[in-house]
Amino acid sequence: MSELHEPSQRYKQGMSTRRTVLGDVHVDRAEASATPFDKPFQDLITEAAWGHVWSRPTLTHRERSIVTIALLAALGQDDEVAMHVRATANTGASREDICEALLHVAIYAGVPAANHAIKIAKHIFEQMDAGKAA
Repeated sequence: MSELHEPSQRYKQGMSTRRTVLGDVHVDRAEASATPFDKPFQDLITEAAWGHVWSRPTLTHRERSIVTIALLAALGQDDEVAMHVRATANTGASREDICEALLHVAIYAGVPAANHAIKIAKHIFEQMDAGKAA
């Protein structure tokens, strides 16, 4: 948040949810690397994506994680798929959940999109198993 303004309650909730889902290391790294150019974007996603959508009580973090990974895979957003697969360590989405979501991607968004996302997920899970995913 800009130092000229007090963070909104939604921003504060968003930062809390973002840290819960992505982990302090990831969020601290993102915050530390923010520049005046992209800080407004970081504030926007913290307040809107994390403070509004991810903080809603209707779906659990596990359910939102599954939906998010499927959507990102369908859209071909590789870096975001990897980040959200790493976040499953915090959301409770299992590997079986992610497999099922990517099967849906194959049918509804295309086999190439699912195939690529499966490769990404396998790589991230291998890193997580080896203790290398931050």
